[in-house]
Amino acid sequence: MSHYALMWSGGKDSALALWRARQRGLQVDWLVNIYDRATERVRFHATPIDAIALQAEAAGVRLVSVATDWETFDASLRDTLAELVEQGCRGVVFGDIHLADVRGWYEERTRAAGLEHVEPLWGDDPRSLLEEFVAIGGRAVLTCVETAKLDASWLGRVIDADFLRDVRATGIDPCGENGEYHSFAFAGPFFAHPLAWRAGERRDDGRFVQLDVTVQSAVTSTGADQPQSQRASSSSSA
Repeated sequence: MSHYALMWSGGKDSALALWRARQRGLQVDWLVNIYDRATERVRFHATPIDAIALQAEAAGVRLVSVATDWETFDASLRDTLAELVEQGCRGVVFGDIHLADVRGWYEERTRAAGLEHVEPLWGDDPRSLLEEFVAIGGRAVLTCVETAKLDASWLGRVIDADFLRDVRATGIDPCGENGEYHSFAFAGPFFAHPLAWRAGERRDDGRFVQLDVTVQSAVTSTGADQPQSQRASSSSSA
């Protein structure tokens, strides 16, 4: 059997790409997460690396954590791809949808390493992709919003059936493919169990508003003992 890695930001698109890759019969053995060395968070998503580790645990996939800064990003990625090849990796799965420049940048480096470049979401309608994510039971919380493109009040919202309805009225790309928002996936068939999370500190740098998420290893309680954020999402349809 061929072995694949998946580029993992922790957001809904990564999660849906993992789901689709598995549905195609691909064996995903590594989740590659590239994060900012100084903050120990995923860039833009603002997700702490300990929360990413709990996602990987719930997905049952080995996590490859890559600390970078802007100056070393390219070299660190190339080194990581070379190491994956040495470990028997055949290809890398990505969650790109329609940004050709982003896809092209990664594809050039993936193929240069001798790896197959896999894009299970590519070219599909963003609205349909978001509907699919919700329909299969996927749930994610918005952890970053670019306020020039989407109101700050969307920060902390859970992607569910209500979100699907409301985001249509904004006129943005429903998947936030143009940077309107980023998310943290906490439930769905790509995980063996949902992750219980709590909303933490909010930050505003004048361009982005970001939300800290504190994550437990698993949802183990119900009712009043359950984190409020998880209770709200559990009541969603689909």
